[in-house]
Amino acid sequence: MSHPSKEIIGTGGQELSSKKIALLITSSVAAYKSPDIARELMRHGAEVYAVVTPATEKIVGIELLEWATGNKVVSELTGKLEHIELAGNTPDRVDLVLIAPATANTIGKIACGIDDTPVTTVATVAIGSKIPVIIAPAMHEPMYDHPIVQENIERLKGIGVWFVEPELSEGKAKLAPIETILRTVIDRLSGHKLDLEGLKVLITAGPTVEHIDPVRLITNKSSGKMGIAIAEEVASRGAETTLVLGPSQTEPPSAIRTVRIESTEEMLQATVNELKKADYDMLFAAAAPSDYRLSSPFPSKVKTRQHNKLNVELQSTPKIIAEARRTSPKTLLIAFKTEHGVTDEELVNQAFTAIGEKNADLVAANDVNRHGVGFQADTNELFVVDGAKKVVHIPLADKREVARQLVDIAVKKLKR
Repeated sequence: MSHPSKEIIGTGGQELSSKKIALLITSSVAAYKSPDIARELMRHGAEVYAVVTPATEKIVGIELLEWATGNKVVSELTGKLEHIELAGNTPDRVDLVLIAPATANTIGKIACGIDDTPVTTVATVAIGSKIPVIIAPAMHEPMYDHPIVQENIERLKGIGVWFVEPELSEGKAKLAPIETILRTVIDRLSGHKLDLEGLKVLITAGPTVEHIDPVRLITNKSSGKMGIAIAEEVASRGAETTLVLGPSQTEPPSAIRTVRIESTEEMLQATVNELKKADYDMLFAAAAPSDYRLSSPFPSKVKTRQHNKLNVELQSTPKIIAEARRTSPKTLLIAFKTEHGVTDEELVNQAFTAIGEKNADLVAANDVNRHGVGFQADTNELFVVDGAKKVVHIPLADKREVARQLVDIAVKKLKR
């Protein structure tokens, strides 16, 4: 009889359907998140088997992990050879080993082939059996910055272990968000390509703001989510990634180099500066910069009680894409075009026109009047058009999935 906790398997997606994952949990205080990690993996189709160290049990109980996974927890190695059963060259072994969270101590032991806990032993067997291994570190920032810890991380990367970079804040290297860990697992098990290794990719994202006065702004509804999803995608495929980001409530992964800006002029300067100092292979211009700014912003806050009407003069802001193309003519340029309330044919025609206007290699167009598309949404739909008016339709999907398909198109264009 199946454990009742397994009823959630596949309720959130089928990306991990039929996959078995060993979730190895160390004694970082972030271990309290491990049941949630297990449940999220299960919602996307996976069977999860938890493995703990003796010290882990001080942070999260075995019964909680058994409830979360619906499977017996490995807390010691016995004559049943649990480490071989899970990760050896056996028919029923797991498809992937995820260590989340991983302490500096455990990372060091695995890097040196030391097996003195169920976690390190299962990890060693998995590496020897060529099972994919992903490590998500969590520790205090000084420990993460220790040269030997970094050396151990690089050593493990050198033998094919993937890492989910922690978020650096408040003096800590905090466990990456569960969504990021989930996405990395899905990428690894789907045979995710590292086809951008050695390439440099620049992304602009989010809105820009133009001041009316020191406290009032002109802006738009852009959230930056699409550009951040593209940055995550290209970084996961090995690219050296830089994100130029306007004001956004969505935080990009700390491992992605991010240049923060506010105004359109600042975004222009940041983009041009990047293109001047490095040979970028691709530029995804996913930002939605404000098209207008005040000719003369008010130097102090306008008093509404003194002004029932406010007449202002607007002037156009500089065109970032045009200047980017002049600065770096060899960079593959993927521009974005947003429309509202048009047909598919009109949208494609507007995108094709933009190819010439923006001197872009590709234009990704969407209609933000459609449900679930564009600004603020977690999903998107794109029509990607090239100079020959060839169109690739990316149907409505999660923005990370849309980003994956868009990057696939860009990579094919780059290699021609």
